[in-house]
Amino acid sequence: MTRRLPGVEGVWVFVLADMCFFGVLFVSFMQERIKQGALFETARHTLNPDFGGINTLILLTSSWFVVLAVDAAKRDRISAIPKLLLAAMLCGIAFGISKAIEYGGKLAAGITPMSNDFYMFYFSLTGIHLLHVIGGCVMLTVFWLKARKGEFDSRNLKVLESGATYWHMVDLLWIFLFPLLYLLR
Repeated sequence: MTRRLPGVEGVWVFVLADMCFFGVLFVSFMQERIKQGALFETARHTLNPDFGGINTLILLTSSWFVVLAVDAAKRDRISAIPKLLLAAMLCGIAFGISKAIEYGGKLAAGITPMSNDFYMFYFSLTGIHLLHVIGGCVMLTVFWLKARKGEFDSRNLKVLESGATYWHMVDLLWIFLFPLLYLLR
């Protein structure tokens, strides 16, 4: 059996380009953090690491459901696929609700992206990431509908694997964002 990358090749090009984009943002954040260490540290303390930790668990759980969905498709366990994709999608929605609550708290306290450079990075990085999560939830919804029609199985995996690759990238980005914004001293 020959080994291959899961999904279509184009999704890997997109993932690489997106990771490079975020990498540039991460480097820019670190450069400003070095220049404005006291301000960034003071602002960091206004973030609630519990939100970040819960969001990490939510996204990792979502990824686990996607892995199980792909595995179910590989094993032709057709009836399990839509249930697992629905669970993954609900986790993504839970992440969005958590971010909305967190943003609402910041805005109610008068903290905006214009407050200082730390918050500009915080809202930009997490906002762009949230757009990726929303896009992923739309994708999972489409996959859930297709799975309900039995469109995924061991012979039709590439689209599902491509979506799973994207969703894992979204999780991976958060795994970098969480410590960078909430924990790094």
